[in-house]
Amino acid sequence: MRIGVGSGNPVKREATERAVAGAGDFGDEAVVEACPVPSGVAEQPFGHDETRTGAMNRANAVLDKDPEAYDLGVGIEGGVAEYEGRDGLFLVMWAAVGDGERVGFGAGPSLALPDVIAARVRDGEELGPVMDDVLGESDVAKNQGAAGALTGGRVDRTDALRTAVAGALGPFVTDLY
Repeated sequence: MRIGVGSGNPVKREATERAVAGAGDFGDEAVVEACPVPSGVAEQPFGHDETRTGAMNRANAVLDKDPEAYDLGVGIEGGVAEYEGRDGLFLVMWAAVGDGERVGFGAGPSLALPDVIAARVRDGEELGPVMDDVLGESDVAKNQGAAGALTGGRVDRTDALRTAVAGALGPFVTDLY
């Protein structure tokens, strides 16, 4: 089985590999490859709908790019969202897995953003560069991610995204759907 991940980010490919490894249905024969494609949404998706749409667009774009190349397309998108009745802005993540006929969705953890970071994102900055600036690091999004920084390393970005992908694999690993 060949699985294309709609991103060139190695964290997203690794998250998919970990999720697939936990799904015995794919065995050791699954090959997970990065396949950079556009999300079709803003660089900084805002809200669950836009973030989920970006994930779905990526999964579909993988399959559309070369219909014979992959059995499954995986899209992973991180964004920020508000929750009704709650103050603040939250980091959110969505994954979509599709085979051209069916699609599954899963979400990763939602993490509250500190007020100073949320204010900058609300003012139009992307979360990744804001995290780089606040932490004084480079490429936080390709390493621990905001999830790792916000949890003191207890959940890194790869594990957070793995959870989203594992949820999106549901229709492909169980008969419950």
